[in-house]
Amino acid sequence: MFKLFPLKNGLENVQGFFFGAANVGMRTKPSDLNSNEIAGDVAFIRSDTPCDIAAVFTTNVFQAAPIKHFQKYPKDFQTNFVLMNAKNANAMTGEKGIEDIDTLFSLLSEKIDVLNPVMSSTGVIGYRLPINKIASAFDIFDFNTRNSDQTAKAIMTTDSFKKELAYKIELENGESFHIGAVCKGAGMINPAMATMLCFVITDADIPKSDMTELLNDATEGSFNRISVDGDTSTNDTVLLLANKQSGSYHKEAFAKALEKIMFELAMLILKDGEGANKLVAFEVKGAKSQDEARKASRALSNSLLVKTALFGEDPNWGRIASTIGASGIACDDQTLTIHYDDLLIYSGEHRELDKIREDKAYKIMKQDSFKVTCDLGLGDGAYTSYGCDLSYEYVKINAEYRT
Repeated sequence: MFKLFPLKNGLENVQGFFFGAANVGMRTKPSDLNSNEIAGDVAFIRSDTPCDIAAVFTTNVFQAAPIKHFQKYPKDFQTNFVLMNAKNANAMTGEKGIEDIDTLFSLLSEKIDVLNPVMSSTGVIGYRLPINKIASAFDIFDFNTRNSDQTAKAIMTTDSFKKELAYKIELENGESFHIGAVCKGAGMINPAMATMLCFVITDADIPKSDMTELLNDATEGSFNRISVDGDTSTNDTVLLLANKQSGSYHKEAFAKALEKIMFELAMLILKDGEGANKLVAFEVKGAKSQDEARKASRALSNSLLVKTALFGEDPNWGRIASTIGASGIACDDQTLTIHYDDLLIYSGEHRELDKIREDKAYKIMKQDSFKVTCDLGLGDGAYTSYGCDLSYEYVKINAEYRT
């Protein structure tokens, strides 16, 4: 048995880690900042002992330079430092982009001992890193500070609020360990992860052999189930770092805590989605297989037609059914049923909404969150993904921008 307890102050609960940030003018001139404002554009996470590390990266073929740099390290390497920057993605910058990271880490090593340091970037694609600006942060950093609020805010881009959580896990034998995480993300998000960075740290004594397995499972159950606007970034990264300083571990407990913290962060990303007001779960069940349920569910969470219908609070089921039919899975309008929460919206016997059910459906769609359940009635396959609404104006502006 084990218990999970939510904690305040995020990353600061995890033993042996340090974090902070500096503003070097990547996006805001230091002189323009209010003196009371905590701001930054370059940040770090440091451990005072080497960490095992596991990672999940974007499925975009054009992976950014920080990801390629990570992949140059030998398998099962350890690290003690993660460097982060906003405003510049260092993506599509070729070999020079990777060399720039090596240059930065060479300069960093003159200030502090680092072991296989890792970099993660977010921002505009196609520009090389401003090395001198970023390196100037090394003279500003207090490498022994534990200000995770600064780190969480420094990686924000279009985010409207920081995303940081932590849990204490107490085991039946009285031992305990901690897990904390920060992430950023609000746009370019689909079920191939998001335009997002997520950093999870733990003092659990987790075996390296468990880390990749549990991180992959937790990613599939969280970031790979959400969609804001259907795009996939070049920089999407989830890192799990374990310094093992608690000396305590329980696989089931750790898996539960990791799944919980990453799912909650994924829901925060949806709530913060650019142009979004509602968080909607799309449950597809009764499919011929889980794979077919996944395809239909993800089609619903990605569909701009569905998203704009949700924004307009239109209870008509037509866009839901149309999206399922276009997803390429086996389906039949005679066996299909659609519910908003517990309200039947469509079935073979009830194809038209009467005034009473339409009014009830409208009230459900006014809520900040609700569930759309589509039962295909053909098998046992089931899958749930999560999406949000988008305004017509957001879709229009982004369509113009992307062309």
